[in-house]
Amino acid sequence: MNKEVQLIEFQLKDYKETWEYQETLFKEILDIKIKNRREEIEAPTPNYLISVEHPHVYTLGKSGDIKNLLVNEDELQKKGATFYKINRGGDITYHGPGQIVGYPILDLENFFTDIHKYLRLLEEMIILTLAEYNIKGERSKGETGVWIDVGTPTARKICAMGVRASRWVTMHGFAFNVNTDLSYFDAIIPCGIKNKAVTSLQKEIGGRPLVVKEVQEKLIKHLSTLFEAELTLKV
Repeated sequence: MNKEVQLIEFQLKDYKETWEYQETLFKEILDIKIKNRREEIEAPTPNYLISVEHPHVYTLGKSGDIKNLLVNEDELQKKGATFYKINRGGDITYHGPGQIVGYPILDLENFFTDIHKYLRLLEEMIILTLAEYNIKGERSKGETGVWIDVGTPTARKICAMGVRASRWVTMHGFAFNVNTDLSYFDAIIPCGIKNKAVTSLQKEIGGRPLVVKEVQEKLIKHLSTLFEAELTLKV
C-alpha cells in the first residue's frame, strides 16, 4: 500500500480548471487499478491532495436543488461569480478567496475501505485545526461537515464537505472558511439547510485576518497523522 500523498498547492485557481485537473488525476488512479485487475499485477497507485483557493463560484451537487441558488444569472455576474453543477454529493455551496478548499484524490485501498470513516477523518482534521485556535468544532447529526454551537439557535457551519468515490478512489472534498467574505453565502441556502448560519475562522476569533498558509499547514499536519500518510510536495 502506498501511503504517500503528493501535495499540489495552487493559490487562486479557476474552479473549472481545477475540476478538470482533479478529473485527470482521478482517471489516472482508476486506470492503474483497472489495469492491475485485468493483468493481475500490483502496480502502486498514487494519492494526491490539491489545496487551492477559488475565485467566487457556486457549485451544486448531483442531488442538490437548483432552488437553493437564490440569484439569477445577471446577479451572479454582478457578484463576479460563476456557477457549476457538478458530480459530487451534497447540495449547493460557495467557494471564494480566503477559503481553503481541499481535494483529496486518494485510493482508499491504500488506507482503509470505508467512506464513512473517510468523511469522519476529514471532519476530525478540521476539528483538530479549530482546537488550535481554541474553537470547539463539532459534528451535527445527519449533516456532513463541521459546525460550531451544535444544538443551539446560533449553530453555524464553518466547513462544508462533498465527495465522490469510484472503486475506492475519491475526489472533491472540503471547503474551510478562513478569511471568507461570508456575504456571498446570502445568495444561496448553504448545503440546502435552511435557517442555519455560516461562519469563518476569522469571524470566530474576533475579526483578525489569518495567514491562510499557516492554517493550511495545520490542516496538512492533522491529515497526515489521521491517515498515517506521508505528505510530499509535488513538483
